[in-house]
Amino acid sequence: MNEEEIFKALSSNTRMEMVRLLLNREYHVSGLAKALGISVPVAAKHIKILERAGVVENEIFGKTHVLKVNKERLYESLEVFSDEQEVEVKRGASLLDVLRNVTGVGLRKVGDREFIASIDGEDGFYIYEVNGQLPDKSIDEYKLKKSREIEIKKLVPVLKKRVKVTVHK
Repeated sequence: MNEEEIFKALSSNTRMEMVRLLLNREYHVSGLAKALGISVPVAAKHIKILERAGVVENEIFGKTHVLKVNKERLYESLEVFSDEQEVEVKRGASLLDVLRNVTGVGLRKVGDREFIASIDGEDGFYIYEVNGQLPDKSIDEYKLKKSREIEIKKLVPVLKKRVKVTVHK
């Protein structure tokens, strides 16, 4: 499935609201229709579009069908906006050496270590993966012995829960 299908599927306010609800919990199509104030046939039509795009999955438990968001597929669709660069270094160079040669990567020193602090001027918390794996070493300790693909990912603060606290005297 391509990203265009996902973005088309999400172009409807109703389907966006369905995804928002399904991100918080699983629903049966009738429960989702009720939560949105629409008929079950209309909800089913929208769900079919989301399923074809791979955004929503339908799990079957006996005769019950439960809907949930395919978060991985939803997040993967955003990769179309990522930037790709190529860097050449000598064998044994650290990942830190690589990142110093990548345009737009901002590094910050904390104590005796350096961390990825920004990408293209956007401050945040970043992690890196090497060939799709999270390494157990910091960027200055990770030594490259052969060609690798490095992915830098921003830890995006996704609101999962909001807690309103009232403090009494």
